[in-house]
Amino acid sequence: MARIIIADDDELVGEMARDALIAAGHGAGLVSNGADALRVIKARRPDLVILDCNMPELSGVLLVQELRKSPEFATLPVMMLTGRRSDRDEELARFAGANDYMKKPFDPDELVFRVEELLARN
Repeated sequence: MARIIIADDDELVGEMARDALIAAGHGAGLVSNGADALRVIKARRPDLVILDCNMPELSGVLLVQELRKSPEFATLPVMMLTGRRSDRDEELARFAGANDYMKKPFDPDELVFRVEELLARN
């Protein structure tokens, strides 16, 4: 069982991701903005983080950049789960330090599969 933090300002999407991960045996928590996500990540040190690109207070891309500056979180697996669909958006997220990039709408089974792949790599 992995501990996973999901940060998404779309409550429905966040709950769908959280429920899929919990059903797969993981512990998952949901926050609705980037600033809260950063506080929770620093306090709880999850095994993996799922971030939306567009969030209030701190975007997912800026959040992953902030995490990568810290030695403690430099290797923390980060997946972007976002409505941004362009190749350029994906390049920017990966350049910022995201390990994976999944576009919305998403298949919950594929999300679980990709999360477990990321966890297995670390």
